[in-house]
Amino acid sequence: MSEALLEKTKMGPVACPIDFFDVYGVRDDFPILRSRVRGKPLVYLDNAATTQKPLQVVEATRAYYEKQNANIHRGVHYLSELATNKYEAARETIAGFLNAESAREIVFTSGTTESINLVAYSFGRANIKAGDEVLISAMEHHSNIVPWQMLCEQTGAKLRVIPIDDNGDIIFEEFETLLSEKTKMVAIVHVSNSLGTINPIKKIVERAHAFDIPVLVDGAQAVSHLKVDVQELGCDFYAISSHKLFGPTGIGALYGRESLLDAMPPYQGGGDMIKSVSFERTTYSELPSKFEAGTPNMAGAIGMATAIDYFTGIGYDKLESHEDAVLRYAHEALADIPDLKFIGMAKAKTGVVSFVLSDIHPHDIGTILDQNGIAVRTGHHCTQPVMERFKIPATTRASFALYNTVDEVDRLAEGLHGVLNLFK
Repeated sequence: MSEALLEKTKMGPVACPIDFFDVYGVRDDFPILRSRVRGKPLVYLDNAATTQKPLQVVEATRAYYEKQNANIHRGVHYLSELATNKYEAARETIAGFLNAESAREIVFTSGTTESINLVAYSFGRANIKAGDEVLISAMEHHSNIVPWQMLCEQTGAKLRVIPIDDNGDIIFEEFETLLSEKTKMVAIVHVSNSLGTINPIKKIVERAHAFDIPVLVDGAQAVSHLKVDVQELGCDFYAISSHKLFGPTGIGALYGRESLLDAMPPYQGGGDMIKSVSFERTTYSELPSKFEAGTPNMAGAIGMATAIDYFTGIGYDKLESHEDAVLRYAHEALADIPDLKFIGMAKAKTGVVSFVLSDIHPHDIGTILDQNGIAVRTGHHCTQPVMERFKIPATTRASFALYNTVDEVDRLAEGLHGVLNLFK
């Protein structure tokens, strides 16, 4: 939860946060939330893995295929022009959403993972060599570890890791110590998917830029909880995924500072990223087409923009207040459960409650909760180094979104009491 909200709410527990906005009205927009699982009403608490989609997104995607479908950029007929306009309008929406200086700084990708790989492959191969260092944190998702490991193996560079403390906060003094003239990239998550930690990105960027070190931010978990302004943060790259933002799967975007993107070589070759091709020489398109080879996910881009319009239309102040209050309520409700230990209690946190319960394996917990219609995530959450840091094999993770309620938290707490009773 944000430090600002912590200050606002120190006077006592949260009784019922749903007054911040009409959460039940919001839930009506998500048809899947009316489902029943194993005969019980669905309680969906796996939002850090993927969010559900409002009807508006489903309808926008369907409308594309029913009324607008054509390949973009190369056609002179009506449908191609219509699809091109919709696709490029979606890029403008994402540029505004992140407050990029220009839509030229927004590259469509398949999601955060491809965005990070793009930067590691294109910027990394052009700028990082043997003896250089890439700095990441100990709480990174595998998608912000493995591409940099691969780059280091290929170039002879070294991967360095910022440690985290027992609460799940990065140790900032250690970060400052690790920065040096050898550091050629800092790649760090904005919000941890397994701990919920909100990292102080602006402060990290300012310190890195003092050494002229570029910073890539994995924003997959952040954008559905926090208002992100890439110009205010000052970061050089920011990666997001649509499916974490109530939009379709298989689409995402990379924000990159225009001067950096312009200097980077193409990531993939193919159609639409070229000016001209001959057997002797190929010349490449301008930004952002240079990084968008082949037929893109037009329907996904339109759905992503629709999701952003839906999400931002509710208002960040309402969303953050509601989600932070639900998170506080969850911590209070689950703290009363015997032998439950939270993993990750950072000073600034959002969206996630991870825990272990007695000596019961998280997979057993998840299976039993599922019998009661409660969907949580169990395992290492693609953050195996985090599990090693806390000396555990896995956690149970409940992750929240704008449509979750305190009633669902009560269902989770009741379900966990039931798990304990089964293992007595």
